[in-house]
Amino acid sequence: MQAEVLFSLAAIGVAGILCQWLAWVVRLPAILFLLLAGIIAGPVSGWLKPDVLFAELLFPVVSLSVAIILFEGSLTLKLDEIRGLGRVVRNLLTLGALITWSVTAAGTHYLLGFDFKLALLFGAVIVVTGPTVIMPMLRTVRPNANIASILRWEGIVIDPLGALLAVLVFDFIVATQGAPVFTNALIIFARILAVGLATGAISALALGYVLRHRLIPEYLRNVFSLTLVAAVFVCADLLAHESGLLAVTIMGMVLANMKDTDISDTLDFKESLSLLLISGLFIILAARIEIDQLVLLGWPALFVLLLVMFIARPLAVFLSAIGSDLSFKEKCLLSWISPRGIVAAAVAAIFAFRLEQAGQQEAALLVPLTFMIIIGTVVFQSATAKVVAGWLDVREPAPTGFLIIGAGHVARAIARALQENHFKVILTDSHWENTRQARMDGLDCYYGNPISEHADVHLDLSGIGNMLALSGRTHFDALACIRFATEFGVSNIYKLTASSENHIADKHRISDRHSGQALFGTTATYGRLADWLRHGAEIKSTQLSDAFSFNDYLYNYRERCTPLFGLDSKHRLHIFTDTGNIEPEPGWVILGLICPEDMPGDWRGLSSLPPA
Repeated sequence: MQAEVLFSLAAIGVAGILCQWLAWVVRLPAILFLLLAGIIAGPVSGWLKPDVLFAELLFPVVSLSVAIILFEGSLTLKLDEIRGLGRVVRNLLTLGALITWSVTAAGTHYLLGFDFKLALLFGAVIVVTGPTVIMPMLRTVRPNANIASILRWEGIVIDPLGALLAVLVFDFIVATQGAPVFTNALIIFARILAVGLATGAISALALGYVLRHRLIPEYLRNVFSLTLVAAVFVCADLLAHESGLLAVTIMGMVLANMKDTDISDTLDFKESLSLLLISGLFIILAARIEIDQLVLLGWPALFVLLLVMFIARPLAVFLSAIGSDLSFKEKCLLSWISPRGIVAAAVAAIFAFRLEQAGQQEAALLVPLTFMIIIGTVVFQSATAKVVAGWLDVREPAPTGFLIIGAGHVARAIARALQENHFKVILTDSHWENTRQARMDGLDCYYGNPISEHADVHLDLSGIGNMLALSGRTHFDALACIRFATEFGVSNIYKLTASSENHIADKHRISDRHSGQALFGTTATYGRLADWLRHGAEIKSTQLSDAFSFNDYLYNYRERCTPLFGLDSKHRLHIFTDTGNIEPEPGWVILGLICPEDMPGDWRGLSSLPPA
């Protein structure tokens, strides 16, 4: 028996990671593969039976996992960012959420005959979308910047807000259940709110004080935070039953908005832990779906799905967009993309279980109904959004922009040249001074690690189709090349050789297959380009013609020039690499790094591109 339990736990973990990896490869939401894995392991094959495997520990474990997921989500909810959002996003988070909640609740009540309070809870659960579902879809669909920005921010912010709404509705249901009079129910609800708010806020202030004054060593920060989240969840529940989820959500929100408190490493740790929990949790919850329950829901459940997709969402979008600059076609695509994710599934599962324990047997239908909405929105919208976007003519053209790793002197000079020629450019750097200088130069820059979980959610790659690794840090650039090879394709990954790479033995050198194509010639290195720029070199454009060929260009500048890019007559960009397979023709524009004529000869001789 013990061996079977260990095998089942290991299998769930392996299946979850494989599903995440497969989703990364094919650029689809991981929830699709996690859902399929859970259904195959559970109701189809009968191999995975979570209630038998975990017994009485199942829902305590699920509850604690949901608490950690909600805490991690609320850590991303910064009030300053909400104030800075566009009017459409703010309206979607307020008026739009209210419309989705009310329409879904009414439809569930009248179409399925749910108790009105239970219908209100289901409506609150369905408000939640989530970035883990939205972001892979945006990369595939490639909507224009307006749509991508709105959907991205809505998905990030509505996750914790929607979960908080669901927690409050659930707390109200619990408070009013079995209360002799309505006044008593309100007192119970007020107690749950007070305990949740107070416990969450006080614990956040305490944790912030500990982190800010470094009262615990670095290696204990994450473990301490995680333990405190679990303790706050349990203590709040003991003080006022069902206030734990509210407490940890408030705790994360307060901590996220606390000044002079660095939570970046805590957030990174929680993101990794949440990814593991989400993967395992979704397989376990999907394995508990009973086919009989889906059949019992019948056709009215399908009508609820259609109501959510074709009435609630369009109504929310069009009313939220009143007075905005969005076109009718943009509003239509916004109305079409609203997939539900793991938070909806997890919250529905834990609330359904607790309501069943309280005597509401109808609550058992919450889970299959939620999964039906998830399956319908994710599968149907993932399969059709790209076609719909093309039909509406709101897709970005083929991605020609550049993600540049690094924002140092070399990266900024190259980024400016690309931007001046109307190519979208995003720089990334973890050094604030580089980021600040890039933004002062008018360049779009992501402050953070481009290969972090945070970047997967917040780094908007719409319109980006190429990557230039220009940080000058060998191993970091190689990691970036590996990370984005699947995103953009190996042929669109480029790396500038670091100066140190020319002086190390082959056994210490990173394999070429992990490094991308070598930029700008065999002897071009980050250090030498930086030296040229420091001594006054500039990136200049030169028009080729029948009278002035590329060979003439190379002869004219000789060792004072390094060709970087070539723009053909159709404004297509060609990147010079060590392969020398570009043959510029008359009509092309060559972007080259040109050093002054009075530059010391010791700094010349950089270019080694073969002549065209």
